[in-house]
Amino acid sequence: MNRFGWRNAIGLGAAGVLLITLAGSRALGREEAALSASVPGEPAAVHKAVGIAAPNALFSGLIETPVAQGSTPLENPTAQLPFYGYDGNGPMVPAPGDIQTTTHNVEASKTEPDKNTYLVLENQRGADPGYDYGTHFLFQGHEGGVAGYVTRINLDADQAHRVTLFASKDRNGNNLPVFDGSTWNPFAQRLLFTSENLNNGGVWASTLDFPPVVDDMAGVFGRGGFEGIQNDSDGNLWIVEDVGGAAGAVNTHAKQPNSFLYRFLPKDKSDLTKGGKMQALQVKSLRNGQPIIFHAGQADADILSLDQLDLHTYGNRFDTRWITIHDNDTDGFTPFNANVLAKAKFATPFKRPENGQFRPGQNFKQFFFDTTGDTNILTEAGTARGGFGAIFQLTQSDPSASTGKLSLFYRSDAAHGSLDNCAFWDRDHVVFVEDAGDTLHTQRNAFDSAYLFDVRQDYSGGAQPIRILALGRDASATIDSAYSDAGHGFQNDGDNEVTGIHVSDGDPTTGGILGAKKPEPFHEGWRVFYTQQHGDNNTREILLTGPDAAAALFE
Repeated sequence: MNRFGWRNAIGLGAAGVLLITLAGSRALGREEAALSASVPGEPAAVHKAVGIAAPNALFSGLIETPVAQGSTPLENPTAQLPFYGYDGNGPMVPAPGDIQTTTHNVEASKTEPDKNTYLVLENQRGADPGYDYGTHFLFQGHEGGVAGYVTRINLDADQAHRVTLFASKDRNGNNLPVFDGSTWNPFAQRLLFTSENLNNGGVWASTLDFPPVVDDMAGVFGRGGFEGIQNDSDGNLWIVEDVGGAAGAVNTHAKQPNSFLYRFLPKDKSDLTKGGKMQALQVKSLRNGQPIIFHAGQADADILSLDQLDLHTYGNRFDTRWITIHDNDTDGFTPFNANVLAKAKFATPFKRPENGQFRPGQNFKQFFFDTTGDTNILTEAGTARGGFGAIFQLTQSDPSASTGKLSLFYRSDAAHGSLDNCAFWDRDHVVFVEDAGDTLHTQRNAFDSAYLFDVRQDYSGGAQPIRILALGRDASATIDSAYSDAGHGFQNDGDNEVTGIHVSDGDPTTGGILGAKKPEPFHEGWRVFYTQQHGDNNTREILLTGPDAAAALFE
């Protein structure tokens, strides 16, 4: 039997042994599935109610513990950045009777730690030169707040040394932007962080030593709304862009596809500063064989196009081609706008793709990525044209191949949609998490969830993934939701969000690239992390309930 095997039942048996399975996702009506759970041990989605906080609910046999809280003091704070998840521009909790104005914050800005990167490292140093920081570390950029920065959670450290302010400036003393994505590039020996701030976004590369040297790589990767970033075995970097398009003049609740899937082919994979080729994915229409492209000033036409219908139809397979949009050898190292060039070179736009990963054990030939869609239940694009997003599978003969095939893996709906971060749980199962936003939470009366998909499953018949985490709402986010609804310049998001889902054994070598090994959560050093963003800004580790459960899983 596999060392990691899901069983035919989910829940606690009579002997108290955890029996978990993914054998067959259940088929439910999509509306019924919004708040229900039909697999034993599966939590239902958590309802949203005004003024009510609610705990998270995990799949039976799973528990979670915080590895860092928003209120955790940084070991090397600044006046602007004193805590892990809060800026220094206000209190953590509003004072009774205090009133938000455009010039006065009733509470501090939330920094929103985002994508996590776990590494097992020797000889890491921090702000205290005499302290042993251990060997287990979790890095993340911060998506919100008044300034961008990188933190390192020292998982083996005491409370005083638990979180290090890793970097807030680049090599030249410039402030870092707010960050969304992150990964470790073992070829170049650099942490890579991405910012989705379009004209000011891009990729930043950081050394591992403390204090690190951080470089803005805009002359290599360009500017763009970059979020997800992943390595492949050839040393290429795959980047997923999240840039919302224009709303339609008629279809006012839907947005034009406006973001791209990129691949960077380095000239020297051990030194990214030498540049390379930035490419964008082009998808050919099934109707006329021409590229599916962005049409400037035609948002309504693109939102309801037949090509969008085809892209979100099960069973269709599209020819793809990588188009070079910038080559440092011929175009130089002046920063460029990748989104603009992708449109000019006739690459194919998607409805806010955010993250993707390679399926383990496939030699980096299968790449799964999601699109978030419109995050509005009123979207005129509907389910059929990707209004609630989707998961796509891109298959190639090898990771550097210039052509491939694209197909729809899962078409999202209002109950299971607005997907964002992702991580492969094992070779055949992948977790995608929701970022529905406050509006859609209210519309569907449900907070975000994390879903486990079987990549061998055909979802065209109405089968649905298994919810392994039903996110609730902490008290801080509940307060924020009320202030957000009131307006008056309140700067923090209401409700919580699942982000930074990460399954890794922390291997920093090229053999540890996500997708190279078969993940085995809770076994042989494999760990599972995520961040409950907004509110209290807790980053958490998911664990099993006990050794009996682990024994059942790893026979």
